[in-house]
Amino acid sequence: MSTERAKAYTESGVNIEAGNALVSKIKDLVKATQTKGVLSDIGGFGGLFRPDITGMSTPVLVSSTDGVGTKLKLAFQYNKHDTVGIDLVAMSVNDILVQGAMPLFFLDYFATGKLDVEVAKTVVAGVAEGCKQSACALLGGETAEMPDMYGEGEYDLAGFCVGIVDNSKLIDGSTIRVGDVMLGIGSSGIHSNGYSLVRKVLKASGLKGDDPFPGDEGRSVADVLLAPTIIYVDCIKSLLRDIPIKGMAHITGGGFYDNIPRVLPSQVECDIQFGSWDIPPVFHWLKEQGKLTWPEMLQIFNCGIGYVLVVPEERAEETVNRIQASSLKAWKIGNIALRGSEEREQIQIAFDS
Repeated sequence: MSTERAKAYTESGVNIEAGNALVSKIKDLVKATQTKGVLSDIGGFGGLFRPDITGMSTPVLVSSTDGVGTKLKLAFQYNKHDTVGIDLVAMSVNDILVQGAMPLFFLDYFATGKLDVEVAKTVVAGVAEGCKQSACALLGGETAEMPDMYGEGEYDLAGFCVGIVDNSKLIDGSTIRVGDVMLGIGSSGIHSNGYSLVRKVLKASGLKGDDPFPGDEGRSVADVLLAPTIIYVDCIKSLLRDIPIKGMAHITGGGFYDNIPRVLPSQVECDIQFGSWDIPPVFHWLKEQGKLTWPEMLQIFNCGIGYVLVVPEERAEETVNRIQASSLKAWKIGNIALRGSEEREQIQIAFDS
């Protein structure tokens, strides 16, 4: 590329050479995520993908898009950029997973005021790691350098994934019945929601990034607060082969109260026993420092449960054992019961033990 031709754009604050350098540095990262459906290399105008629909009578594409939110502010503050790319992938692939869809490919968008090639490469490496954990291809993306749009050292992330499921295997919660059991799969911590409140509580606490996190031996504040969101694809994919999962929910913004009802038929409720799972120290800290109640916490945060599924009662123990064998934690956290009335909340949590 002629530096003379690019001179005017460079003087306006956009470094084309830095963008080209980034593409060169991430090519191998992207290549490592390729699956057999990928038909194009990075750098084209559009990513090409040929899905394998063998054995599907009516294939359905399922898509989701998301970002990482203000968790990025802590990545800037602690100069730690290796996990937020995993978060970006997780927020979308876990969402389509609840409908039984397996992710095919992912695309990311990285925007910044002034491109720092090494920081951007570290972020994209996290995106690639998330794609590998999801067994999906990082099919393409966009890097935008926009002077004056972002503060120094700041960037924003967005992404979306596309997955596929046979229409006959779509999971929508419609078969959930009274007597079924709700299981919870453990989270790695806060995941990627509620960080506006987290940062407010953190500021008031005076804790620094390299301080030991209270009650979490061996980990720093930065390690705990930037722990990446768990990607549940591998675990759920295995269960779907022979467990009749009736409904699933990804516990994101809105916590228990807003996410679980999204998969429940209107005539039922879920009666949850609080304390039937392990609550990580970070949530006890947030509750105490923020002077919050547990109902408030469960409205905002996952409180240790990142993903839930509903199964028949007779398969519950087997399912918990299989999840735990995959190195994730799991518990029976509730039962499906008849809803008293249309005005009654569908999530009833017992705090009495």
